Amino acid sequence: MTDSLKTDQDVKEHRYRWLVLVVLTIVYTFNFIDRQILVILQEPIKAELSLSDAQLGLLTGFSFALIYVCAGIPIAWLADRSNRRNIIAGSLALWSGMTALSGMVGSYSQLVLARLGVGLGEAGGSPPAHSMISDYFPPEKRGTALSFYTAGIYLGILFGFAGGGYIAETFGWRNAFFIVGIPGLFFAFIVLILVREPLRGRWDLGQTVKKSSLKTTMSTLKQRRSFWWIAFGCSMTSFVAYGNGNFYPSYLMRSHGFSVAEVGFALGLVSGVAGAIGTFMGGFLADRWGRNDKRWYVWIPIIGNCLAVIPMAYAILSDDATLLLLVLFPANILNSLYLGPSIAMCQSLVSPAMRAMASAVLFFILNMIGLGLGPVIVGLLSDSFVGIFGDNNLRYAMMCALLMGLSGTACFVMAARHLLPDLQKQSG
Repeated sequence: MTDSLKTDQDVKEHRYRWLVLVVLTIVYTFNFIDRQILVILQEPIKAELSLSDAQLGLLTGFSFALIYVCAGIPIAWLADRSNRRNIIAGSLALWSGMTALSGMVGSYSQLVLARLGVGLGEAGGSPPAHSMISDYFPPEKRGTALSFYTAGIYLGILFGFAGGGYIAETFGWRNAFFIVGIPGLFFAFIVLILVREPLRGRWDLGQTVKKSSLKTTMSTLKQRRSFWWIAFGCSMTSFVAYGNGNFYPSYLMRSHGFSVAEVGFALGLVSGVAGAIGTFMGGFLADRWGRNDKRWYVWIPIIGNCLAVIPMAYAILSDDATLLLLVLFPANILNSLYLGPSIAMCQSLVSPAMRAMASAVLFFILNMIGLGLGPVIVGLLSDSFVGIFGDNNLRYAMMCALLMGLSGTACFVMAARHLLPDLQKQSG
């Protein structure tokens, strides 16, 4: 009788933790729908507001990233001390409301302010969620769970690109912001109803879960050299993903004659579906192959990045739009293997009371370099290449970003050298 009751409780707990994971993944999907909707809309916005590529890069990259990373640290500090579920729900309501307001702007400066509001809200999404997932799932399943959650990035890209492109072409770019922003306000209440705050540190036997100061957390991270190499590896890999990804819609419209709806549908499938597959595969393979050697959590990003370079270069330089998209699909799978294993390993390198802050620091570096600088540098290079390459200016700016991103692979190689000793420090 006791065994049967225990089994029933285990089954219920298993189902509930996956329900929570699905809910949090939907929240993350809203996060990236609201973030990426601007990318698919940037050509009609550019035409109406008379913007340059550098201004587009600032709008989709640096201005958003600046508030996102600056707010992320204090919000993560709060998440390590209070109810993480409530922070996520409140953040979702804020960024969804500011997305809807983006459809009402009358100038570039107003749109920048609206996007700053979106960034402020989204700063409270991932660090608390990473911490919660790490308390719902045991360490040996953490990579898979966090990769499942991280796949929300690409589901958001899928719906943001495909839906945003169709809505913009049918109803105009302003209505697209309203249509994608308002549902998030309602889903915030669903989060409050369905999700329970988990016991902090439940899988970390023998550790006392107590509040950790920012100074203590940073001191601990300072001793984890692998954490910093992983963070910079992620940042340079995302430099390519954001720098080129944010301009791919413009590239296809300018160089290959795509309409907004055609770009949204094509990149929604190619980037969204491929990215979701690659992200989940990265965490699943890391958990599977990393049982006996945790270095697989960084070897997988190394393998993925190396194999992705040639097809990604072809996708930038090809004049055949059909082949370009076909090649871009496996390239995006390979280039998205890195994030799930990286987040999982960064969570394992610190104690339970430091996990939200560790994620915030990781995302600070990743987003400041990847999201903050990637689109800006591609935009600046594109503007400066007009006199040299003419109509191919954006293409060669994207190629430069791809080459700069190779440094991320070297960072992951360095992380592999320090990972095992750092994990020993944490377990000890």
